[in-house]
Amino acid sequence: MSATDVVSPAAASAIEAARRPRRFGALYVAEHQIRAMRAYGWTIVIGGVGSPLVYLLGIGLGLAAFLDAPVADGPDGPVRYLVFVAPALLATAATTVPTEEFTYTVMAGFKWRRIFWGMNASPLAPHQIVGGLVLAAMARMLFTAVAYAGLMLAFGAVGRPWAAAVLPFVGVLGGLAFGLPLLAFSASLKDDAGQFAAVQRFVFTPMFLFSGTFYPLDTLPQWLAWIGWISPLWHASELGRWVSYGAPMSGATIAAHLGILAGMTAAGWVLARRTFVARMRG
Repeated sequence: MSATDVVSPAAASAIEAARRPRRFGALYVAEHQIRAMRAYGWTIVIGGVGSPLVYLLGIGLGLAAFLDAPVADGPDGPVRYLVFVAPALLATAATTVPTEEFTYTVMAGFKWRRIFWGMNASPLAPHQIVGGLVLAAMARMLFTAVAYAGLMLAFGAVGRPWAAAVLPFVGVLGGLAFGLPLLAFSASLKDDAGQFAAVQRFVFTPMFLFSGTFYPLDTLPQWLAWIGWISPLWHASELGRWVSYGAPMSGATIAAHLGILAGMTAAGWVLARRTFVARMRG
């Protein structure tokens, strides 16, 4: 063995440190993004806790008092309006996160602060950067959904108490189904010329209003109901209602809701990754 074959402990440590980004790069990026969220941490906390508190109070103690007829049934008969609407509000809260983390954050990383380019100059690969961005957004979605589920449990807005442990994951799946295609769109933009405001106004808001959030989708006229049919928010809300209080639903319908959300998530991830990586390498 020659002297050149001997590696000092310091050199071995340096080599191992250089290898870690290739192994765990997405986790490093996610950690950076989560640390960056501390700059608007109170916004996240207030949005994750304050918003559901206001909604549940307003609906549970306000709007529900004016509704005489039940709007939905469970396995044991009609359910309270608060129980009906709460799973949809949780899904909406999780779906709201990508409208921030997959829009302006992406624009900041590519143009305003150019953080992604700095990461790309390191041993990190482009696919790890986008993977870390998605992991960080998922962490925020999960925090928001868990906070909502806890408040639902406190307000008695969950038909089956154990469902509070499952509902956050349904919300995250709905958030990814909506957010990953949005991430692909954001990664393709060179400048913000009002596109994100247009998405909020003409995509997210109609989806929120016409996806059966506050009333069953079949009460809408056909010319509006199609918005719900193609909306990941409606599919997540329906799954949440089935989990929460056992909304009557066939196995095929449950599989269809899950399949559509999973399909939108997978297709969105492939498109987002390709768009993001292509821009980093372009």
